[in-house]
Amino acid sequence: MTFSEAVQYLFSLGHETLAMKLGLRNSEVLLSALGKPHHSVRSVQIAGTNGKGSTAVMLDSICRAAGIKTGLYTSPHLSSITERILLNGTPVTEDAFANYVTRVRETSELLHARETFEALPTFFEQMTAAALLSFADSKIDLAILETGLGGRLDATTAAEAEIVAITPIAMDHEQYLGNTIEQIASEKAAIIRPGVKAVIAEQDPRALEVILAQCQEAKVEPIQTWQMASAVEASEDGRFSVTFKTHEHLYERVWLGLRGLHQSQNAATAICLSEVLNKSGYPISSETIREGIGSARHPGRLELISGAPSFLMDGAHNPAGALALRKYLDDYARRPLTIIFGAMRDKQMDQMAGILFPVADLVVLTEIDNARSATVESLAKSATSVGVSHVVTASSSEEALQKAVAGTDSSGLICITGSLYLIGELRPRLKHD
Repeated sequence: MTFSEAVQYLFSLGHETLAMKLGLRNSEVLLSALGKPHHSVRSVQIAGTNGKGSTAVMLDSICRAAGIKTGLYTSPHLSSITERILLNGTPVTEDAFANYVTRVRETSELLHARETFEALPTFFEQMTAAALLSFADSKIDLAILETGLGGRLDATTAAEAEIVAITPIAMDHEQYLGNTIEQIASEKAAIIRPGVKAVIAEQDPRALEVILAQCQEAKVEPIQTWQMASAVEASEDGRFSVTFKTHEHLYERVWLGLRGLHQSQNAATAICLSEVLNKSGYPISSETIREGIGSARHPGRLELISGAPSFLMDGAHNPAGALALRKYLDDYARRPLTIIFGAMRDKQMDQMAGILFPVADLVVLTEIDNARSATVESLAKSATSVGVSHVVTASSSEEALQKAVAGTDSSGLICITGSLYLIGELRPRLKHD
C-alpha cells in the first residue's frame, strides 16, 4: 500500500474509539504472528486520565538528551498520523509507515481468513502493532508507550512493559471504563503486574486506594511522587521554575518546557521514571533530566502562538483538564478572551462549560469533523445551563475561527479547546499563517 492507501485502510476499520473492542487477545495473537517485535524492545507504559501524553514526551525528551535512542507512541495525532510513531523525536516516514501498516494488514487478514480472529483487529490494535514493528526494526533502546484507553485491556498492555506509570485519574470514558472513579482506577491500575517497576502520580484518594491495592496484590513497591515538586518562579507566559526532591536527588530550579503549573506533577513522574531507568542501566544523569524537562514540547497542550490576537491551543477534554486550563487562563490570559470550543458528545460538557465559559468575553461553539462530535445545539444547551449568554455558533471549525478573529481585539487571546481533534483541524492553518 501507498501511504494514502495505508491511512485510508486504517480509518476503514472504524473510528479508533467508537469501533474499539477492549481485550488483549487480538493484540497478543497479532504480535506473535508478526514475530513478537515487542520482545526485542524494552518499554515503559504510561496510563492515566490526564497528563500521560505530557509525561511521555518529557520522558522521551530526557532520554534523548541522554543519548538514548527512543521510540515514542502516542495518540491521537494533530496533523499527520505519522506523529503517533516518533523515532528519536522524528515522525516515522510516510513510506515506512505504509510498509508497517501493510505488514500488519496482511497478517491480520491472514489470521482472519483462518478464523483465528472473529473480526479484524481494530484501528488502535493495528496501529500499536505497526508502532512496535517500527521500533524493533529501528533497533531503538527504549519504547515509550502512551496507553490509549484504560489499561487492563488496552493494546499497549500487550507489549508487556517492564516499567509502568499512572498519571492522575479522573472521570472520563465512563461508557468503556466504569461509572465511578474506583472502577476507572481499577482498569488503569491493572497494568501493574508482578515484576514491574511502578511510578504513581498524585491521585484522588479513592483512586489511590485502588492503585495501592493492586500494587499489594502484584507485590510491587510503588514509587509515589507526592510533594516532590515546589514552584519557585514563573515566566510571563506561564512556564514554571520548579524544585524537585526525590529519594535519589535534589533538582533545584528546573525550568519546565511545557506551560502550566500542573505540568510540575507530570515532570515529577517523568523524573521518577528516569531514575528507575537509570537504575536499570540507562545512562541518565541529573543534568540530562534537567535538560530534557526544559526542552520538552507537546503540541496542542497550552501551546501559545503569539500574534495580534494571540492563540492558545489546549486539548482539555474533561473537567480535570478544563480546571488546569482555567487556572492558566485566570493567571496568564490576555484580554479580551475568546474561547473556540468543540467537544466529543460523550464528554461531560456541562461541567466543562461551567469551568471554562464564564471566564471568556466571547464563546464560539463549533462542530468537529468527527463521527463522535457533539452538535452545536447540544453545546449551546450546555452554555445555557451554566448561565452563559455571550455565545455564537459556527457550523465548522473554519467558520468558528473567522468569527473568533472578527470578534476579538488585536490585543486579546483566542483559546481553542475542548478536544485535540478540534486543535488538529485548526493548528495547521494557524502555524502556516
